[in-house]
Amino acid sequence: MAAADSARSTKTGQIFLYFGPLTFLVYLALPHGYFLDIATTYMLKNQLHASATQVSLFRLLTAIPVYLSVVFGFARDLWNPLGRKDRGFLLIFAPLTAIVFAWMALSQLSYAGLFTGMLLVMFTFRFITAAQWGLMALVGQEKLMAGRLSALWNIFSSLPYVFGAFASGWVAENLHPKQTFVVMAAMLVAIFLMGLWKPRAVFQEAYDLPLAKGAGVWGDIKRLVKHRAIYAPILIMFMFQFAPGSNTPLQYYLTNTLHASDATYGEYLAIFQAAFIPVFFLYGWLSTRLSLEKLLWIGIIITVPQMVPLALIHSGNDALLLAVPIGMMGGIAAGAIYDLGMRSCPPGLQGTLMMMIDGVNQLSQRGGDLVGSKIYSASPTHGFLYCVIATTLDYALMLPVILLVPKHVMNTRDGEDNPALGAEVAAEVAAG
Repeated sequence: MAAADSARSTKTGQIFLYFGPLTFLVYLALPHGYFLDIATTYMLKNQLHASATQVSLFRLLTAIPVYLSVVFGFARDLWNPLGRKDRGFLLIFAPLTAIVFAWMALSQLSYAGLFTGMLLVMFTFRFITAAQWGLMALVGQEKLMAGRLSALWNIFSSLPYVFGAFASGWVAENLHPKQTFVVMAAMLVAIFLMGLWKPRAVFQEAYDLPLAKGAGVWGDIKRLVKHRAIYAPILIMFMFQFAPGSNTPLQYYLTNTLHASDATYGEYLAIFQAAFIPVFFLYGWLSTRLSLEKLLWIGIIITVPQMVPLALIHSGNDALLLAVPIGMMGGIAAGAIYDLGMRSCPPGLQGTLMMMIDGVNQLSQRGGDLVGSKIYSASPTHGFLYCVIATTLDYALMLPVILLVPKHVMNTRDGEDNPALGAEVAAEVAAG
């Protein structure tokens, strides 16, 4: 028994060792991540003199491939590039994305060029994200560790956001856009190198077990639509990320209304994101001790008033101080939502559902940002307060959605066998 536990622990460590660096690199280079996203907003604001609404619209439109993430996830589930499945996507699309960034570095900065380049890298990078998410969800299901992998993903995807948020202000003030794009290209080279790594703990038999089995194009589409568990995590994610006021309105409120420096917004986001990290560690520990159902209720209840402190700020320093409690309030909910997403994937469709959730994440965030910008611009005096109220109401509406989650998906702890879920998988595979 001790030897088996030791072997299991070693494999778990090797899985963490693989997905940790991969997640960090993917989210450091993510085109809509804080590092590049904030840098491009300052290119638009300071060099191309765009308004708040124009910046929001740029963010909304360049992320169109992200909203269509389900297409890339479905391609991941059906396609086996270079005969290496998920590693093949890294080996093909990381160099392609690096080439686009190199083209952007060699081009003159303009609205049209920036828009075209960002749209292209959003497209090619979706295949990289689909491979990373599909493989992680598959391993999470097969190894009964969706909760711990959710915590790991949240931790290692948060670190680049913290770095990017802190660095973005400095980058905007000190680096020419060409240099920024060269740095992005270098990150893609590192992801390409990750595609050469094949640890046994992750890949051995991963694509041979029942949870990895698909049923062809039409069979998979039918199974996806009929799989009742997919709908709640998609809806909860949409509502969790909508949050009008937390992006462009906050940026303009800090810099224009409160007269904080450009760097303050990036510093706020960095502290906000960093405050999630200890809570993600806590979630990884709690996931093996409490059922997902309990964690969902606890996390979302805590999240409802998350944005309220921002209605109290009177300076950039106030925002920086409040960023810590605001960030911590969302940690349990974020861990539980991604845990739920991984558990809810139909067999062979891990990439499809996780990319659908990821796409909804960004569509909701960009759409909420545009709505928030409209609300903010409509009232020079109280616009930001109205954004905070709208966000609080949105979060409260997540609570009844938990009732839509099938009980057998969320009534176990991480690492605990789930016979009902196993029977459902077996039935789906047999029917497919």
